Amino acid sequence: MELNELFQKAERISNATIAVAVAEDHEVIKAIQAALDKKLAHFILFGKKEPILSLLDEYGINLDLVSVQHADTKELAAKLAVQAVHNQEANILMKGNVSTAILLKEVLNKEYGLRTGQIISHVAAFQVPNYKRLLFLSDAAMNISPSLEEKKQIIENAVDVAHSLGIEEPKVAPICAVETVNPSMQATTDASMLSVMNSRGQIKGCLIDGPLALDNAISIQAAEHKGIKSEVAGLTDILTVPNIETGNVLYKSLVYFANAKVGAVIMGAKAPIILTSRADSAESKLYSIALGVCTSQKNRLWGNES
Repeated sequence: MELNELFQKAERISNATIAVAVAEDHEVIKAIQAALDKKLAHFILFGKKEPILSLLDEYGINLDLVSVQHADTKELAAKLAVQAVHNQEANILMKGNVSTAILLKEVLNKEYGLRTGQIISHVAAFQVPNYKRLLFLSDAAMNISPSLEEKKQIIENAVDVAHSLGIEEPKVAPICAVETVNPSMQATTDASMLSVMNSRGQIKGCLIDGPLALDNAISIQAAEHKGIKSEVAGLTDILTVPNIETGNVLYKSLVYFANAKVGAVIMGAKAPIILTSRADSAESKLYSIALGVCTSQKNRLWGNES
């Protein structure tokens, strides 16, 4: 499967509506224009009305395809966007020209936010040259040093994304520095426990084996060379990392060294959250929108428990 296939999947989901917090930004409107061209979703744009309308006109976007709701401040725009999702006027939240901290404060609001009790985690889908399947990575952006229980939930969020793309039993590798259990290395004992939890049905819908080092997680030759017999080794769909430093470095290495294409989404809330960065390419933003649309169909807010 390639990332371009997300566009066809997303286009078939006719009820997707994205609430954009602070939409008055050239890069945000460009991403929306591209998504509208591909018929991926409808949009509700929150922010200062006049600048938004000016940008829509500049990019030739038909006002019949979007709704604009005025908000004087970024804080209010974030609040209104979150409330729109909470009230089921939209089923996806997207970060515009606003800080992640401001947006997440509203997402976590106890009255109208999007909490579920599940950990919120970042899931990236990579198309890596010479790797024959989509490669998911989690968590490279949200959770600093997750506990065993948090790692379990991070895996469940990533599995939800894989399922939404038609991968029925994704293979999950909790990656570590080594592929053997070492009591002095907490990541390896956690990886082993996650494998046991999977085999006992505590983590469902996937196949987990770990600990695995990165080489034998993604290379059959490396796994065979080290004598590793595993249904996951060399065939991994989902890489989970022990901490945010590992995830962040691996994410950026795939983008900048391997020239991988990527789309990403935040999972674990009542709706997918598209958190694009200013450094993200327009292509990456578009893939992220498509991924958000695809995952919205499995989201817990709409009663589709996975």
